This record gives sequence, C-alpha cells and structure tokens, in this order.
Amino acid sequence: MIKTALITGASSGLGAECAAILGEKGYDLVLTARNIDALEALAKELRAAHRKIDVTVIPADLSQPTAPAKLAHELTKKNICITMLVNNAGFGGYGLFGKTDWAHEAAMIQVNITALTALTKLLLPSMLKRKHGRILNVASIAAFQPGPLMAVYYATKAYVLSFSLALSNETKGTGVTVTCLCPGPTRTGFAHGAGMEKSPLFSRIVMAARPVALAGINASLRGKQLVIPGLFNKVTTFATRFASRPFAAKMARGVQEMKKTP
Repeated sequence: MIKTALITGASSGLGAECAAILGEKGYDLVLTARNIDALEALAKELRAAHRKIDVTVIPADLSQPTAPAKLAHELTKKNICITMLVNNAGFGGYGLFGKTDWAHEAAMIQVNITALTALTKLLLPSMLKRKHGRILNVASIAAFQPGPLMAVYYATKAYVLSFSLALSNETKGTGVTVTCLCPGPTRTGFAHGAGMEKSPLFSRIVMAARPVALAGINASLRGKQLVIPGLFNKVTTFATRFASRPFAAKMARGVQEMKKTP
C-alpha cells in the first residue's frame, strides 16, 4: 500500500515540519494551506530532498465552510488515497472576549473545530474500510484548562482533545488509530498571528517546532492516543488535574497577560 499523508496548515511551522518528517519516512505528501507560494516552495524543497516521493499541492482556505468538501473532491479527482491525516491547521487570538473581533473568532472555530471534524468525517470511512489509517489531530496543552484572554482558542483545543480521545476509543481494533498532539508554546508563527509576541507565555520555555512535530508523528505511527512533548509541558498539564477550574483559569491568565507599558 502506498503511504500518503494529507497535512493541513502545511505552509509553515508544525505543518511544514510534519511534512518534512513524513517525507523522510517515505510518505507521499499532499500539502494544503492558504499560502500557495509557500506551499509550492516547500513542495519543491521536499521533492529535491526525497526524489522517490510524490508531493501534491492543493491550496485551501479552511476558514471557508465548503473547503473540506472541495479538498476531498480534489483528492478523489486526482485518485489520491490518504492513509494518514494530519489535522494541523489552526490559529489563535488574544484579548478580552467582550472586546475581540467576532469575525476572527468565527473563522477560528471554523478552522480549529469544524474543518478538522469535517476532514476527519470525510476521510475516516475509507480508512475503516481498508482497515488501516492514522489520524493526528493537533490540539494544545491549552486543552486541559480554561484560558482567559484566549477563551475561544482554549475552548477549541479542548474540543479537539475530547473529540480525538473519543474517536481513539471508537476506532480501537479497526486498524485505524487517532492521536492527539498537545504541544506547549512552540517556535512557530502562532505567537505573531495571535498578537502574543510580548506575552509571558512565550518568554518562558518554548520548544522548537521540529521535536514537537517528531513527537506527534512518532506517537501517531505507534498508535498512541495522546502525546505531550516536553517535560515542562507534561508537568504543567499534570498539575492542572489537582487545581480547581477557577484557579486554573486564574493561573492561565497570569502567564498570558501582557503588562501595559507606561
């Protein structure tokens, strides 16, 4: 069977690293994101580095409700069978919910939750029919607690974690596995996109994208349900189990709140 991975949000950060790692492992790749120029540049680089793999670029804006179905249609039209789905696309936002932009948050919900769920819905049945497949959903350690100043983002990642663990249970024994990757702060474009460059959260222990992506890919290929890269992130997540939800929210706000300059 030809191994082919579809990676969303593949133009940079964790998505690009996942593509590079899977290319090294001999997977054919389907790269999708909005930035076609970045996708084509990555595809060229991967083709040069791994001459035995096929790399297909299908640009898509997953903030658009019709994008998952169109993407699945393109895969069918190109006769591409996906054996591994990496639901990596996602973004955040910062600020008090009463003052933030709803259009930005609606798009966040569409990408972080709806598109991820739709792509899984569209590709899982064929994996089950073949009795083989891997799904890797990228959540965050934010999934384990409430997140004041990033209320919608934290809630979307809580959904991804819950959804992934439920599907992992449902697919047990089918030959298909579902893994949830929960990284902490990582050196990607996330902080800039969320307007959080000056947040204390990104001035502490921040992991490079490559080891985070490698932890996720390896966990998925081993069929693990959940992976939290980095000792600090594991300890932080474990500690939230012993805190009340209101206290956990208070602590989350404390590490995210950006101090106003005088």
